[in-house]
Amino acid sequence: MTGLMKPRRTTWPTLFGRPGLDVIRSDWDDLFSRFFGDGPEGWLTETTIPSLDLSETEKEVEVRMDVPGFTPEKIDVQVHGDRMVVRGEQEEEKKEEGKTYHRVERRTGSFVRTVPLPCPVSETNVEATYRDGVLTVRLPKSTENAPRKIEIKS
Repeated sequence: MTGLMKPRRTTWPTLFGRPGLDVIRSDWDDLFSRFFGDGPEGWLTETTIPSLDLSETEKEVEVRMDVPGFTPEKIDVQVHGDRMVVRGEQEEEKKEEGKTYHRVERRTGSFVRTVPLPCPVSETNVEATYRDGVLTVRLPKSTENAPRKIEIKS
């Protein structure tokens, strides 16, 4: 056994040994927590736009959007031709002195959502209401582009 080489000891962590994998895992955890946040709620929550339902009847288009925690004064609704733009802003609450916060997950900030409308709408007589965290916007369909019968003269 005199021809066998003795394994060399090193202070560097090995890639396949447990210390090396722990270092790699720790580095990946740090990288992902910086980018995505500290858990499944991370960055997805921050960039999520409000969900909505879009429906239409013979006379109007209705948009119902979930915007819990916002006040009507902090929501702006505008109609531009064939789209509706909704903006909202929610300011961060002031943190109380003397309290240690272990998690702050409640969303603050702003959003902008552009909603393509399925048909032309009248920009006048638009009705918006806010109740229990749901914004409901009713947009009457435009009669300008409605088909009309053309009389043929002889």
